[in-house]
Amino acid sequence: MSIKAAFASFLGKSSYWFLHNFRSGGSSFPGKLATRIDPEILQHLAKNYDVIIVTGTNGKTMTTSLLTKIIQQEYPDVLTNPSGSNMLQGIVTSFLAAGRKHQKGLAVLEVDEANVESVCRQLTPKAFLLTNIFRDQMDRYGEIYTTYSKILAGIKLAPEATIIANGDAPIFNSKDLPNPQIYYGFAADTKTDADLRASFNSDGVLCPVCNHILHYHSITYANLGDYFCPNCGFKRPELTDQVTAIQELRPTFSNFIINKQSLTVHVGGVYNIYNALAAYATANFLKIDHDQIAAAFNFDEQVFGRQEVIKLNGKHATIILVKNPVGLNQVFDLIKTDPHPYSLAFLLNAHAADGKDTSWIWDGEFENLPYQEIPEIVLGGERMKDIQLRFKVAGATAEQVTLSDSLEDFIEKAGNVPDEHLYILTTYTAMLALRKQLAAQGIIAAGF
Repeated sequence: MSIKAAFASFLGKSSYWFLHNFRSGGSSFPGKLATRIDPEILQHLAKNYDVIIVTGTNGKTMTTSLLTKIIQQEYPDVLTNPSGSNMLQGIVTSFLAAGRKHQKGLAVLEVDEANVESVCRQLTPKAFLLTNIFRDQMDRYGEIYTTYSKILAGIKLAPEATIIANGDAPIFNSKDLPNPQIYYGFAADTKTDADLRASFNSDGVLCPVCNHILHYHSITYANLGDYFCPNCGFKRPELTDQVTAIQELRPTFSNFIINKQSLTVHVGGVYNIYNALAAYATANFLKIDHDQIAAAFNFDEQVFGRQEVIKLNGKHATIILVKNPVGLNQVFDLIKTDPHPYSLAFLLNAHAADGKDTSWIWDGEFENLPYQEIPEIVLGGERMKDIQLRFKVAGATAEQVTLSDSLEDFIEKAGNVPDEHLYILTTYTAMLALRKQLAAQGIIAAGF
């Protein structure tokens, strides 16, 4: 390690130690400081690691958490970035926190789509795990093909790394790449000879070969499914790992079958079954025993802001990050599986990390919520008026909606909803601010 790299590492580690012992922590500043001194510090820190990069629009944090838990069944010392700080400086911070390895280690890194190239310029991953690509933060990423091009720029720097991709997403099968490739997905319903189309409001429904509208034998949600093009023959690739049945879905757990193995994860939603499947496929690639995978899935460990359950004035409150129409619609479907009465809360911000354009809420299927069964909807955030109008147009009455003018007021009003179950939907920066305020009030532990 050069003198510059050693100095950068020393200052980064020192700042991390100080922030986590005398302040409330810091998931990106130590890395930002170290990279300012040595922009190539990551290649030195990651030198003795096999790295798996997890990227895509939705599900990165949950998939990384599940995969890390699986790998820890076999290799207890796994480096990861659990806070979801997934840009270059956050990833550098994770390595600074772990210290330098003199023997070969394993790292599972959640990486922001636009940062895959910069990360791969400093390390060569063993594998890329690709979750999905949906329209998200269009002011930053553009359309889905632009997002994929950012990921591809990183993949092309590592042509020998294995790609483990969601086979149900047509975009991941749209480019010829030299990399070894493994696909996972949901098995089609073999009892029917269906010929379906994705919703008119879905992205990526044109064949990447001939631009004909894609058809489907089965659709899981959005544009994910067993697709084929009747015009040119483009179709879903052969799946190595697949969900063959969903046995039970509830807000707090999902029972399903992958490759004839019954499994349970302690989070709800079909989208989280995809996350579990992605982790399973990668564990298979790493040759981890299937019983160890099942044991890891059974850990009831919460990931902050991803169906994180807290007690709020005696209420059973679930905090769920939302950031784009597809994810929001999946959260709505998740909530509707709750057999108990529930209220809603929504915090909407529009900073760079959220996406500055809030028009995405108009593509969410708010109209499908059972408003007659929801007694109260508490709204807040810097763009509260935007989300208030969206609920009004969707059918929520003025009597149902409660507005809050601060986080303190939001927490108080959310804690006083009439139902014992409450779902708090929040964009990213609003979630961080909410958790900080909850920690200040002693409702949750401080962290990240």
